[in-house]
This record gives sequence, C-alpha cells and structure tokens, in this order.
Amino acid sequence: MNMSSNTILITGGASGIGYALAERFIQAGNKVIICGRRADKLAEAKVALPGLVTYTFDVSREEERIALFKQVTQEHPETNILLNNAGIMRYQDFTKPEDWKETVSEIEINLAAPVHLSRLFTEHLMRQKNAAIMNVTSGLAHVALALTPVYSATKAALHSFTLSLRHLLAGHSIRVIEISPPHTNTDLGIPGGNAVGIPVELFADETMKALALGEDEITYGWSQLTAQASRAERDEMFKQVNAKASV
Repeated sequence: MNMSSNTILITGGASGIGYALAERFIQAGNKVIICGRRADKLAEAKVALPGLVTYTFDVSREEERIALFKQVTQEHPETNILLNNAGIMRYQDFTKPEDWKETVSEIEINLAAPVHLSRLFTEHLMRQKNAAIMNVTSGLAHVALALTPVYSATKAALHSFTLSLRHLLAGHSIRVIEISPPHTNTDLGIPGGNAVGIPVELFADETMKALALGEDEITYGWSQLTAQASRAERDEMFKQVNAKASV
C-alpha cells in the first residue's frame, strides 16, 4: 500500500483504534477525514491533530451515510481510501427485556454502515489511484464472546462480507483490506473495562507495518490465533473465553 499522499475517510475516528490510525496516517503524510456522532470528541481530535478534517454524522442512519458520502466526495473528490472503523459493543442479558432499537443501532453501526458505505463509495474509488476499502472486524469474528452476541455476530458477518468484496473487486483497482484487532485497551463496550487489552498504540503501529507490507488481512496476537485456528481449536477457544459467561 502507498503509505503517503492519500486522502482517507475514517468512520468513528475520534477515539480508540480509529483515532490512533488517524494520527499515524497524518504523520505519514496523508490527509485524514474522520466522522463521528459526538461533536465534542471530534473537536478534541481536531485540536490534537492539526490538519484533521472532521464531520459530524451518525452512520447508524441510512440518510446520514448518504449525506456523508455526498459531502466527502464533493469537498474532497480525491478521497481514495474508506476505512470502516465505527463500531459499538453491547453486553446483553437475553433473559431480560430491552429496547429493540438498541440492538438495531448496534447492527446498523457495525454491519449495515460498512456494507452501505462500501457500496456508496465503490464507483468513486474505482476512479482513484491507490484506492482501498478497509474494514475493521475483530478476533471475535472467529471466536464469539457470548456476552456480546450481537457484536460478535456483526463482526463475523463483516469478515464474510470483506472476503466477498475482495473477490468481487479483484478485477478492479480497489484493494480490500481487513483489520482484525484483538482485545485492545479502548472504551469499546464498557468505558474503562478494557484495561487488560493490549495498548491501542501498539496495535495501530503493527497495523501500519502490515499495511506497508501489503497485507490484506491484518491480525495481531489473539486475533491472529483465532483467524488461523482450526475448527476444533476454535471450539476450545470458545469454551475458554466463555467459561464464566452466563446469564
């Protein structure tokens, strides 16, 4: 991958992995555009990263995904990389009632948004040099965490979609890259609940190295183990990960 002179749109780029990658892409000589739902977090990111372009959009909503596509391509027609990073993780107790809208929002952000944005941007990206679509999945795409059943399922679906999209676009000029983090120290899920995860800075650094090497599937640590495991190994990992998971 060409590591500089790109214009990159990162969804959910104001914090966590998205922000860490935005910082590194800017340092490498790229223009970076991020979007998110919280104007305050976007403002903080813009102060910390001079040159960063920020847009306030909620990618869980179809009309806002379309508006994001139109604004980015009109104001930054040279955009050549889409990085679908936005995601939410919810711990759920299926023995208790809940507002179904919360689950719908999780599915929309984690799965519908990257699928829809990929569809919206593909034709535009086909006209760009060094074009790419990057989807952030998870090690949980291969070994689910039962207490986050919808998150795990959406990441498994996004992994499958990414494989298909890479095949479908193989004859065109768009690379399709999967970025699959392990448990990382971000505020995904429960704020402050991921302290045992690897430092987000470490994963971002390793991702940049893998991108420079031209890898299409980027894993690290536990996510590498789950991605490469046999069915029997995955079954054993599932038992271990979910040994204390019950409702």
